[in-house]
Amino acid sequence: MKITPARRINGRAQLPGDKSISHRAAIIAALANGASRITNFSPSEDCAATLSCLRELGVSIQSEGSSSLIVQGAGEFGLRVANEALYCGNSGSTMRMLAGVLAGQDFSSTLTGDNSLNSRPMQRIIEPLQLMGAELGSKNGKPPLTVKGLRPLKPIRYELPVASAQVKSCVLLAGLNAQGRTEVIERGGETRDHTERLLQWFGVPLERSVEGSVAISIDGPRSFAARDVSVPGDISSAAFLIAAAALLPGSKLEVEDVGLNPTRTMFVSMLRSLGAVVEVTDRCDEGHEPIGRLRVKGKLSAEPPSPVDSTLVRGNLIPQLIDELPLLAVVGTQVPGGIEIRDAAELRRKESDRIDVTVKNLRAMGAEVQEFEDGLAVHGRTQLRGAMLDSYGDHRIAMAFAVAALTAAGDSEIAGAQCVSVSFPDFFRCLESLVER
Repeated sequence: MKITPARRINGRAQLPGDKSISHRAAIIAALANGASRITNFSPSEDCAATLSCLRELGVSIQSEGSSSLIVQGAGEFGLRVANEALYCGNSGSTMRMLAGVLAGQDFSSTLTGDNSLNSRPMQRIIEPLQLMGAELGSKNGKPPLTVKGLRPLKPIRYELPVASAQVKSCVLLAGLNAQGRTEVIERGGETRDHTERLLQWFGVPLERSVEGSVAISIDGPRSFAARDVSVPGDISSAAFLIAAAALLPGSKLEVEDVGLNPTRTMFVSMLRSLGAVVEVTDRCDEGHEPIGRLRVKGKLSAEPPSPVDSTLVRGNLIPQLIDELPLLAVVGTQVPGGIEIRDAAELRRKESDRIDVTVKNLRAMGAEVQEFEDGLAVHGRTQLRGAMLDSYGDHRIAMAFAVAALTAAGDSEIAGAQCVSVSFPDFFRCLESLVER
């Protein structure tokens, strides 16, 4: 993909359905009794993998137009053994959350994925599911993953060793088929809470306490009725458009009906702290999720927060920014003092080693970058130059460096840019519709 520098961003964008919520809505609807209609379902390849696996497990899913589905829930005991291994593509969300569902079934299943997914660690879900009584097999803790379920599972109290919404969701979904109370403890920072919100939307009681840490409890076994879900626009996809507008002077961007879940909006807060003008209007709730309209005006403030200090991002901020950290590094090349990201070793275990590839691409564009085992530091405002860049097959890297290329002097090319289809298939078309040169 060739990217030509832009003068500004101008226009209005309607985002595809939130990927994280779409995964969870489909899975929970598949476990309900009755038919659920899901509107604005994500068109991403990751969410298509979730639907494919659910169909293999005997769930009837019918499409209504391009982004609406009818999911006929299988109920508490209606899933059936798949005829072959469940292929999750590149989607770690699909594999980790379905493993929690399958742990509570009375049959065995195998979950596998593409080369990238099959190289990613799954020990974080293997451990709690084994504690609950399921039998899981893998090679060195990586997929393919076999799950021999147990019904009912044993309830556990589980403290997450690393903040992870996917692991939390896996354990809570397994808890639907456990005999008693399952509790998940988050100490390393609160993660996105879409699973909890959706379970409550479907009528499943949860308890949440905050006493030095966050604890979420669910009582099983639990059956529940179908319910319709309207998926908000994806804030993680919107982040790339918002950043482009904030970095280019004179930009004006509106993003409609976007999800404003407080565990997902830290990137917007970070941009504001760096001088971006981002306004939120038309707030309302839809299916236990807050939504609204974002208005962005370029550009970031020219005045540094202090003469020499960089902006430090670490600790409990990391789980709330995990998808946007490569993009935040790009932003760091355009702010006085730069940005330092630490405590983010988790980035090395994503679709790519996002620390390594972000550093390589930024250096190719002329930025001064320091790499750490758990993060990186971008040393202040730089006129990026057009360059040959590589997505390394990672959708968020491709989109982050498309934004960087818009601000550069000279054209850039991004190898493997088609990987954006994993989360935002129309990204380049949407971006081009907003660019003025």
